[in-house]
Amino acid sequence: MKRAVLLLLLALAACGKPSPQARVLRVCADPNNLPFSNRAGQGFENALAKLIAHDLHAKLQFVWWAQRRGNLRETLKAGRCDLVPGVGSTIEGIATSAPYYRSSYMIVTRPGRLQTLDSFDDPRLKTLRIGVQLIGDDGVNTPPAHALMHRAIVRNVRGFMVQGDYRQPFPQDAILDALASGKLDLAYVWGPVAGYYLVRHPGKIAIRPVAGAFDDPQLPMAFDVSVGVRKGDADLLRRVDAILRARRGAIDSLLARYDVPLAGDR
Repeated sequence: MKRAVLLLLLALAACGKPSPQARVLRVCADPNNLPFSNRAGQGFENALAKLIAHDLHAKLQFVWWAQRRGNLRETLKAGRCDLVPGVGSTIEGIATSAPYYRSSYMIVTRPGRLQTLDSFDDPRLKTLRIGVQLIGDDGVNTPPAHALMHRAIVRNVRGFMVQGDYRQPFPQDAILDALASGKLDLAYVWGPVAGYYLVRHPGKIAIRPVAGAFDDPQLPMAFDVSVGVRKGDADLLRRVDAILRARRGAIDSLLARYDVPLAGDR
């Protein structure tokens, strides 16, 4: 009897011991920024984070943070998360993986209109109603906005903030809604945003890459996109790079589902 009680107590004690905790991968993502990410997990960066966490045998934990300017300083660099998908491959201050896609800014029109316009030097740009995406009010703006400003094409240009209206389910849609409704003749939009609108609103817009990868050597129109980790986290970076290589086919299929326009070689 005493032996049975002892065995029972040992079994209960074993059950009460905490199991080794699974590794947690903290990923900073925007809670409302489709096609990239949202709180419901509907973006392609949500899906990429799930893939990476799965292959790392880690539990995925999203840290929701609006991806406005300065967000890397407040999130990744501050230790709030372990990685951030969707960062420029050449961004300073963090370590970046090999690119998992390369895209460019798009010329967006209504179908059948302005199909021959492909240069920032086209004289028609001086009179067309043009939409551009803006990042801030301190001169740090998207390359197409700078290209137009360098040519003194400003009076007929309307700006739309990249962050958009967070009260809406698709905050970056305003510029494309204005084009589709006829309020604009032409818009310059980052490729994944334009492609996702095309998926959801077939026939409403037509897109094509801005001609040339550069307007001038300091003004690229196409960018490599990577996963960012903190500087010094070499082990995580190495493992993420290995996953991106091994899962190349799955990542390409994921990007295709969102109609992300790809530019040149990665």
